[in-house]
This record gives sequence, structure tokens and C-alpha cells, in this order.
Amino acid sequence: TYGNRRHPRIDAEAELAPVIRRVAGRGGVIVIPAFAVGRAQGIMLQIARLRQRGDIPAVPVFLNSPMAIEVADIYQRYPGEHRLDAADIDLMYSIASPVHSVDESKLLNLRGGPMVIISASGMITGGRILHHIAAYGDDRRNAIVLTGFQAAGTRGAALLAGAQTLRIFGRDVPIRA
Repeated sequence: TYGNRRHPRIDAEAELAPVIRRVAGRGGVIVIPAFAVGRAQGIMLQIARLRQRGDIPAVPVFLNSPMAIEVADIYQRYPGEHRLDAADIDLMYSIASPVHSVDESKLLNLRGGPMVIISASGMITGGRILHHIAAYGDDRRNAIVLTGFQAAGTRGAALLAGAQTLRIFGRDVPIRA
């Protein structure tokens, strides 16, 4: 996609498992900004496999992206159009509770951990993820897990570069997660 380099060969599940164990163990929230099509589903599948093997605790997982939730329907309606079999699709969607309304999304910010929130946008440029980072970014018990490319000038790129604050909704939000 980005032309000038190859994707590194990493075991995403092996990298994700210790973060979820550590943060869940201290009662924190794992906030995962994810692209709504493809990446959110991949992360759900990885979390489901980790949970199935007992590599992570069974913390609640919330999918908070209207587009990612709609993509779930496409995966289920057209199983022959992608590389996952029916069992993987069922497994992937069995672990995540979809968050449909704005009110449900707001309630996640009052709930506290342990939990995992997967929400768009992947580069933290807009969407519901902004509210979750504003709510949970200031707490050291929490984690923000970047799972994809972060374009220059985005909040995701700033976070990746070590920013200790992010400008969200006109205010500087301290990032200690």
C-alpha cells in the first residue's frame, strides 16, 4: 500500500498477548485504533485465537465502529470472498460486543477496565476513538495499541513518535497510557 517498504514479518498475536495480559492484570483498558475494514476484523480474530488458547484472560472486547460492525455482516454473508473459513468468522465475532449507538459508546468511557476497545480511525484522525483516547489516555494502567501505518501529521504518528499530549477536541490530552 505505501510503496517504499515491505511490511515487517512479525507475529502479531505474540506481540499483542503480553500487552493484553499486562494491562488487563492491572485493571486497565486496551484502546486499539483500527481501520474499520480489514484491520478491525483481523485484530478481533487475533484476540479470539489468543483467548481460545488461554494466552490472554477473557476480558470484554467492544467493537466500536459503525463501519466495522457493518463489515461483519459482509464477512458473514459472503464467506467465499475472503480467506477466512466459517469457523474463523464465527470465532472472530463471538468475542466482540458491537457498540451501535453514540450513547453506548459514551458509556464505555465510564465503564473502566479491564476491557479492550477496538474503534476507528486507525490513525486517530477522527471518529469514536478520539473519545476513548481522551477518556483513557491519561491513565498509566491503560494502553493504546497502534496496529497499522501512521501517516505523517496524524495523531497516530505523533503518538508513535512519543508524544506526551494529543490535541483532541480543542484541548491537550495528556498521554500516559
